[in-house]
Amino acid sequence: MVEVENPAADQAPSWVRCERCVTLIYGKRFSRALRVCPDCGSHARLTARERLDQLLDPGSAQPLDHVDCVSDPLGFADTRPYPERLLDARTTTGLREAVLCVQGTIEGHPVVAAAMDFRFLGGSLGCGVGALITEAARTSLRLRIPLLLVTASGGARMQEGVLSLMQMAKTSQALAELDEAGILVVSLVTDPTYGGVAASFATLADVIIAEPGARLGFAGPRVIEQTIGESLPAGFQTAEFLLRNGLVDGVVPRAALRATLAQLLSLQSARDDTPATAQAPDSPAADTPGADAPDTAGPGGPSGRILRSAEELPTSDAWTTVRLARHPERPTTLDYAAHLLDGFRELHGDRISEDCSAVVGGPGRLNGRPVMLIGHQKGGNDLVERQRRKFGMPSPGGYRKAARLMRMAAKLGLPVVTLIDTPGANPGPDAERGGQAVAIAENLRLMARLPVPIVAVVTGEGGSGGALALAVANRVLICANGIYSVISPEGCAAILWKDAQAAPTAAAALRVDAGELLRLGIVDGVVPEPPGGAHTDHLQAAALLGNAVTAALDELKPWEPQRLLSERRDRFHRFGLDSGLSAEGGAR
Repeated sequence: MVEVENPAADQAPSWVRCERCVTLIYGKRFSRALRVCPDCGSHARLTARERLDQLLDPGSAQPLDHVDCVSDPLGFADTRPYPERLLDARTTTGLREAVLCVQGTIEGHPVVAAAMDFRFLGGSLGCGVGALITEAARTSLRLRIPLLLVTASGGARMQEGVLSLMQMAKTSQALAELDEAGILVVSLVTDPTYGGVAASFATLADVIIAEPGARLGFAGPRVIEQTIGESLPAGFQTAEFLLRNGLVDGVVPRAALRATLAQLLSLQSARDDTPATAQAPDSPAADTPGADAPDTAGPGGPSGRILRSAEELPTSDAWTTVRLARHPERPTTLDYAAHLLDGFRELHGDRISEDCSAVVGGPGRLNGRPVMLIGHQKGGNDLVERQRRKFGMPSPGGYRKAARLMRMAAKLGLPVVTLIDTPGANPGPDAERGGQAVAIAENLRLMARLPVPIVAVVTGEGGSGGALALAVANRVLICANGIYSVISPEGCAAILWKDAQAAPTAAAALRVDAGELLRLGIVDGVVPEPPGGAHTDHLQAAALLGNAVTAALDELKPWEPQRLLSERRDRFHRFGLDSGLSAEGGAR
């Protein structure tokens, strides 16, 4: 933004002009809008102090101790000696370095915050910045509170030579220690964030959010254009570009940042304040008619919310169940999240190159219990939306996104809940080029060793390996009208019967329905559905699902990680062995 009139150095300008749309904005209105243009939405740059004043609770900021570093390790001079440039930056900004580190709170949630200031030598990463970021991380580790990084940088500080390069490794090691300790790290990317900062602590956070229009990349656009001899497309490296390409979790306007950050920071204390029994007395699940299934004993004792015997299920032929499982109006993962989870925050991207829309996920609270929800997303009854989401058939990026969220859940001690509804993994050539088989295999291995409770529910279609990649769990449930199979009935009929019209016969032979899966021991229980199917009443379907998942999590909550891992391993190890099924056809 350009100041048009500024009567005094210590006062806000009377008028400013937006650099993007050139609109004149009254200075006080601009300040009230948090320095965001009310016409075009352009987010003006903030100083480190302005940033912390906007984000932190008033009066909560306590500066961290400054760390002294060598000031001019190379005796560097270009057109001016480096010490003179440092002195000018300190005089102009009032800061000792390009980052300001404090301890404070956001909506009451404690945090250590490190905010960079682009005015200080372009926010460049030198020894001083590296030392302060590392000290902020160590303070976060010592106090066991989350670390918030607000980045704005042109890259490494050239005047400090290779020592500035080493700060990338130094700060990355500091964040690795927080990973090992289970401390949440959140990165807020502001414009611009390039070079050594982008390739170290800015992109190593558990959650990365960006302001609208913020640019992030290793090489700047000028360098790229000079190297390749081509002009870059509009919007290249902007927050919106990064979101589409799976590199950030979300783009959050400045006015929503405090609430978003507070929601994320609350995850840190999740494992410490989880209620012993997560069923809230005033939850929708508790009040919905028909939410409680007959009181039957499960692996963890009486639950009253999960059907454990095939005899309790209504009789239905397999093909009818297949058609109900595929009904386009069945609730989706995002429908269930909206009905069941408080504070659900969808996180995006595989952090490599893609944000597959066929898989969605993020943290939220189920009846007060924090969980990481991950599921397939078909897109509901809207054909255009279903096409956009590839009918719930994930690409490799979808499975990598799921894996990233599972690792985050393991770090923070959050139970994982997966909702499965897919015809199968995406079979297209792009998926094969992207390593579809590898992505599925890596998820199977990851879930086998994830040290937190995992509850998987087949809510609709459980199609082959594309479904199993989210279903290696301690408890596997299925909705009453769900199906789970190695191949679609149509595919099986075409291959073995040589007639696609034999799909109903194939469905019965494959034993895809809930009752048969329960007898085979593939699923541990069945989630009841409203009369006529889940598509007839989303609210009741969600209540029934929420009750079942809560019951399963209650069974697993007392278990130590080693018991979770060994039980999960044994559960899948027994499939196919002679001792795996009883004489009656059910799991022993």
